[in-house]
Amino acid sequence: MTASPFELPFTRYLSAQGQACGKLPGWADDFNLLTHLYRQMVLTRLFDQKAVALQRTGRIGTYAPTLGQEAIGVAVGSVMHAEDVLVPYYRDTAVQLMRGVRMEEILLYWGGDERGSDYVDPAAAQDFPICVPIATQALHACGVATAFKIRGEHRVVVTTCGDGATSKGDFLEALNVAGAWQLPVVFVINNNQWAISVPRRIQCGAPTLAQKAIGAGFVGEQVDGNDIIAVHDRLLGALDRARHGKGPVLLECISYRLGDHTTADDATRYRSADEVKQAWQQEPVKRLQAFLVSQGVWDEGREQALVNDCQAQVQQAVERFEAAGLQPAESLLEHVYARWPAALAEQREELLERVARHAAGDAHGH
Repeated sequence: MTASPFELPFTRYLSAQGQACGKLPGWADDFNLLTHLYRQMVLTRLFDQKAVALQRTGRIGTYAPTLGQEAIGVAVGSVMHAEDVLVPYYRDTAVQLMRGVRMEEILLYWGGDERGSDYVDPAAAQDFPICVPIATQALHACGVATAFKIRGEHRVVVTTCGDGATSKGDFLEALNVAGAWQLPVVFVINNNQWAISVPRRIQCGAPTLAQKAIGAGFVGEQVDGNDIIAVHDRLLGALDRARHGKGPVLLECISYRLGDHTTADDATRYRSADEVKQAWQQEPVKRLQAFLVSQGVWDEGREQALVNDCQAQVQQAVERFEAAGLQPAESLLEHVYARWPAALAEQREELLERVARHAAGDAHGH
């Protein structure tokens, strides 16, 4: 038997200089939408910078920056419906902000506080929390999508991952069940070229990551992940397809991680300064900014006003985060089991007794 040939489309609308590479999709003449997307990318970048600074000064724990990859998350957030469900990984600050997760909640999460995953905004309440284990979230997404299909609901699950995650068994199993059951799920790969210190070219022998969907029996395609018009447009089609019972879609977004893998990493140990310098010429924020300027809808005055507004939003979020205070010591044992085993209940009582003794000692100056 000869396997059926397949094609993998690659989509780009804006060049690295922010110039149109041909006819743009019809919706791209909505400059209110485009400026909204640009504002969200700038907000994400400035929040990201602050989060890294907070980690460096010991105010939060390890953090995964999104520098250079803002267009992917913003595009995902812009096309999802309120009733859809996001099943994210650890580099999804941009889409979480667009889904209603508050900046202080993101800081609480990276500060090791469970309250950071208890989203206040009802718009984000059904979204899953950040997943740090690699690729396991893809299977969780398929479980949610299965529920949607059984119920006959026209809802879509969007799950994200990095390029390294596509080599994990969990990811491949998720593709298999999504294709076999034709689930309403969209897989978004942030191919930022580095699986921590392992470059894309050696961590997977396949010419593309998108073609992994073909083996599972559904659509896979590539898009320039630094071109938010392209990512937004292809995601519109992907979610519409999944929403109307036409099966899953895999979108491989080609980007570049301009910063470290996390704040616990030092990328200068495994990649050259020249490579990073070249990648900066492709980055998404300046690309869209240049296009908006060329269309006469953006200028230096608007830019400075936006930066000032975003910085104020970030600072207010930091103040709310720092005002949250510490949780009670017994919170360490919460959210571990649906039904507490006896041993855990005993540990909780012992912990409470120790806290009480410690408090009493402080009260007496000991």
